Amino acid sequence: MPARCDRAAAEAIWPELVAAMGGSPTAIDGSGVEHVGQAVLQLLVSARRSDGGATIVPSPALLDAAQLTGLTAELFEESEL
Repeated sequence: MPARCDRAAAEAIWPELVAAMGGSPTAIDGSGVEHVGQAVLQLLVSARRSDGGATIVPSPALLDAAQLTGLTAELFEESEL
């Protein structure tokens, strides 16, 4: 994922993410994210809820945004933190 994950980034990431989704969990590397907006958080929740699910490697900024919005448990497994 890019460093700045705003609405424009969500629009750019969406087709790539859809293409990667399958029957097994998709790995999403968010370790370099410095800024994250609501649109990307929604996209990540959708990826986690998909058939195969998703495993997300978070950055401190991504963790902070998830905590502020109450999405930590929705986005990350305990082992991913």
